[in-house]
Amino acid sequence: MKESPAFKSLPPLNPLKVFETVARLGNLTKAADELHVTQSAVSRQLGVLEKYLGVKLFTREARGVSLTKSGQAYHQRVGPAFAQIASATAELRGIRKEPPLRVLAYTTFAAKWLLRHLYKFEQSHPDIEVLITSSVEPVVFERDEVDIAIQFGDGRAHHGHSVLLFRDIIEPVCSPALLLAPHQLSSPRDLERFKLLYSRYRSSDWPDWLQHVELGHLAKYTSPPLPSSLLAYQAAIEGLGVAIGQTRLLEAEFLSGLLTRPFDLPLTRDLGYFAVLPPRHVAPKAKMFLDWLCAETEAIDRL
Repeated sequence: MKESPAFKSLPPLNPLKVFETVARLGNLTKAADELHVTQSAVSRQLGVLEKYLGVKLFTREARGVSLTKSGQAYHQRVGPAFAQIASATAELRGIRKEPPLRVLAYTTFAAKWLLRHLYKFEQSHPDIEVLITSSVEPVVFERDEVDIAIQFGDGRAHHGHSVLLFRDIIEPVCSPALLLAPHQLSSPRDLERFKLLYSRYRSSDWPDWLQHVELGHLAKYTSPPLPSSLLAYQAAIEGLGVAIGQTRLLEAEFLSGLLTRPFDLPLTRDLGYFAVLPPRHVAPKAKMFLDWLCAETEAIDRL
């Protein structure tokens, strides 16, 4: 039997597994504990992979390691592949007999953050199937029949145990093309020449940010609201105007160059995204998911 051409380009699988674990956990010691090897063994395996690929995947720092741009790009492809293998293996072994973990999340949070990170949870917990539903309405656990919810607000109106994941940080975002002539978006005052895009569910974002930079009078230039932040961001990517963006949800767009922050004048508000557990019975898998959410958002804050 002939070897598949695709297999010839595969790197050594054990170093690849070590790379995925370190990239996912962001820590050599934690990776060594999960893999049941020593930290020096982890470092050696990373060296083998970097030598094979001919690129630096991590930078070593006093408080740990962080992915290089090459490492980030590689992990975005390798991580989901490991998650798929784990998922396929779990299904084949027939261990997914429990009902799924039901997660309710705001649509934009689900699309721009949760789905981009979820493979890490599935890889660590291949026996837990996650079912995501989306809504902009406040959760009512008796009605919605979910195990955990991701809600936006100040945390006081949530019925149940709530934990802050991260604060709401907003600022203008646009296509890099708008920074070039003849557009010349170079200062906040230039915004009066552009459509100011936003979601109808976040109508206070532009007024709040404009007040933050002492240009409240420019709020009159906002365009008619769009049905969702997802559409506002896509309109900005297409160069149709400048959106007021939730920067924590747009990290992939900034990294890829689809969007940019023209002014670097963020406004951090008292609002934020909260993970909410039901007030009474909390499923063990919901607690696991909450622990993962907290660890994942803290890990991103350290990058």
